[in-house]
Amino acid sequence: MVNTIRLNNFEIGGGKLTILAGPCAIESKDILFKTAEYLKNLTDKLGINYVFKASYDKANRSSISSYRGLGMDKGLELLQQVKDEFNVPIVTDIHESNQAEKAAQVADILQIPAFLCRQTDLLVAAAKTNRIINIKKGQFLAPSQMKSIAQKVIETGNNKVTVTDRGVSFGYNNLVSDMRAIPIIQKIGYPVIFDATHSVQLPGGAGDSSSGEREFVPVLAKAAVAAGADGLFFEVHPQPDCALCDGANMINFEQAKNIFTICNDIFKLVNNQ
Repeated sequence: MVNTIRLNNFEIGGGKLTILAGPCAIESKDILFKTAEYLKNLTDKLGINYVFKASYDKANRSSISSYRGLGMDKGLELLQQVKDEFNVPIVTDIHESNQAEKAAQVADILQIPAFLCRQTDLLVAAAKTNRIINIKKGQFLAPSQMKSIAQKVIETGNNKVTVTDRGVSFGYNNLVSDMRAIPIIQKIGYPVIFDATHSVQLPGGAGDSSSGEREFVPVLAKAAVAAGADGLFFEVHPQPDCALCDGANMINFEQAKNIFTICNDIFKLVNNQ
């Protein structure tokens, strides 16, 4: 039985599809506001639960020269403005234990990056904020291993856990998505979100940066919803090819509209609505 998690006026794992979406890293206020406005209007129209996503810092870059964001102080300030302007909940990454409390003053969901998902101190610090904790499953883990990882949050006194799958390492510079992971993690008891854009990433595929295969985002998103995913995660940008990071696997507004619409229809079908 999958637990549902209350967030503002909706439930993750409930009767509606939940989507976490926004730019990879914060580049500017203009890009944040354009993306939030478009996606909020789109999800309202479709009746989808929406959480705005953006990272103030992307610490796990391929190269020391890769773009990381505007930093914690400026980034959180802009995320608060998005939250106030568009009345949307916020999800953002934390990379170190000392970031949890400050990020939780703005974010409704604290996201644990895939490469850091086994870091006990980070999980415990996040759990202590009493925010929802979205743990990204490491590309190096089997889905069943998320049980003990989630328990680190639960045993700290916070039972608001979601798990995001983003594929499994497959040889060099490639990921593969096993849709069996969705029911396996749900059986453990947590809502599952599928990351449709990072799952098409080719880690280190461009040498000193990651590449990606954006054309496969719709395929994986539709498959995940058909397999029973409670939510989807997308990185969305007005002009992905001009983005400062992860552009190769991000989608634009028109692609988001098409994918969100189809996935919402599939969700309703799967859930007999």
